Amino acid sequence: MRRRPVFADPKTDFTFHRIFGSDKHKSALMGFLNDILALDDVHRIVDVTFLDAAQRPKVEELKLSIVDVKCKDARGIHYVVEMQVLNVEAFDKRVVYNVAKAYTNQLDEGDGYPKLNDIVGITICDFEMWPARDGLGVPMVSRWRLQEQTSGTVGLLALQFVFLELPKYNVDGPPKTTIEKWAYFFREARNLEMVPDALQYPPIVEALDAARTAAFTVEEWDAYIRAGMAIQNERGMLSLAEKEGHKRGLDEGFRKGLLQAIRDICELLGILMTPERAQQLETLDAQALEDLRNRIKATKTW
Repeated sequence: MRRRPVFADPKTDFTFHRIFGSDKHKSALMGFLNDILALDDVHRIVDVTFLDAAQRPKVEELKLSIVDVKCKDARGIHYVVEMQVLNVEAFDKRVVYNVAKAYTNQLDEGDGYPKLNDIVGITICDFEMWPARDGLGVPMVSRWRLQEQTSGTVGLLALQFVFLELPKYNVDGPPKTTIEKWAYFFREARNLEMVPDALQYPPIVEALDAARTAAFTVEEWDAYIRAGMAIQNERGMLSLAEKEGHKRGLDEGFRKGLLQAIRDICELLGILMTPERAQQLETLDAQALEDLRNRIKATKTW
């Protein structure tokens, strides 16, 4: 029988919900958000309200979202949190859509715009959204908001975005800052045998307690395994699509090379490339083009 790890992977659907999506472990969620947003005492989050499933955007591309959490701080600002393990097409647009939808969902029919509160989207990515280029790079935790291009004035703060890119965690030795501790938690929790000294931080201790597999029922353990398998299935499908796309690209490149080779051979041999022959070439696949090229080379005729 397969041995259970001490802690479940917090990046899976089931575990993330268990830690951050329930009232029981609300302190872990608020601790994470206060740290990732670097909120001071005056502005720290004082309450958490979970979005009803019916309020979440219903689009196919959101199937890999793990949980959406709406949080209210002392100023009335709301937050939407999401965990994303796979880099899917147009993910950045998807994030904007998700946050914008949460913004508009605040109003019921007949409500006025003054009722709208600012929304901050927090996304934890198990991939690099912005790899370093030309020696410049976006930090592990990045915060985005609208800024006037000429003066640099910050405004229109209704929508803001925060990203934690886990692959960018490259700290030597144990994590020290709270952000480093959270990044380490998300990346390494499933490999831990106990709570290390570096993670003896109340919100993370709470999160690890929620992730202890010894407390899982048989049904919960099965749900956790299924959640992990779903991620692996998604990874497999994306990998297969990438390989097939690469193969198609190679095949297409090979075909173009054959087309040019046939045109060059015909020009050297004085074989007229009539419109009919050019049209015929466009209908042939790579293998047929290769056969035609070899025949022309051998017979010196079309």
